[in-house]
Amino acid sequence: MHYDNIRRGVFLARPNRFIAHVALAGGASEPGGFVICHVKNTGRCRELLVPGAAVYLQESGNPARKTKYDLIAVEKGTGETGRPPAAGVSRLINMDAQAPNKVFQEWAEAGHFLPGLSLLRPETTWGNSRFDFYYEQSLKGDGAGTEQTCRRGFVEVKGVTLEEDGAVRFPDAPTERGVKHIEELMACRDAGYEACLCFVIQMTDVDYFSPNDRTHPAFGRALRRAAAAGVRILAYDCAVTPDSLALRAPVEVRL
Repeated sequence: MHYDNIRRGVFLARPNRFIAHVALAGGASEPGGFVICHVKNTGRCRELLVPGAAVYLQESGNPARKTKYDLIAVEKGTGETGRPPAAGVSRLINMDAQAPNKVFQEWAEAGHFLPGLSLLRPETTWGNSRFDFYYEQSLKGDGAGTEQTCRRGFVEVKGVTLEEDGAVRFPDAPTERGVKHIEELMACRDAGYEACLCFVIQMTDVDYFSPNDRTHPAFGRALRRAAAAGVRILAYDCAVTPDSLALRAPVEVRL
């Protein structure tokens, strides 16, 4: 996926989980020395949005919006001036919470999830559950009287932005909703459907993915139960630039 009208800036403060104050590069900030932008991620992101971090904003062309900019990416490890520290290397992380579903759909429609998908439908309701995607894959018979069959399943997608020394973890805050999603995927398996939970790691070059048992032990327990019950657990990192995001390569999952 691609973004238009990207502006670089320096993060100053986050008064609440919805907005941030950012000083734009080139002195284009509003009176007060900063612009107010919408943060496209309501998670804590405390290790990312630190004063002085270099960030990337998308400028909106909608004059009716309350905020002119969306904060979509951050350079983790940048210093007080928005530049990498002398002894370290920055890591570009996309933190747009809407992006993981979009890049998964692009990746799946290109044939990388299951070859020959006959259907990939977003936001699908099953019973009392609503999943990110429903898919079907038609399998032809062998020509000797075997009928065509069809694989059917549901996918939940989770974006991952929490990284520590090359390890990435989810969630970064307790999520009862996330536990509920896992339980619903297990119910799908019990009903005969395939089920998959895909963690989209919104950065590149990480070592492995694990559930964040320290922050939310119940999520880790649920994820391990789901894997034992036949739910497919995937993790992929992304190629990230200030104006693009794309699924790149599988990452080891350690449960």
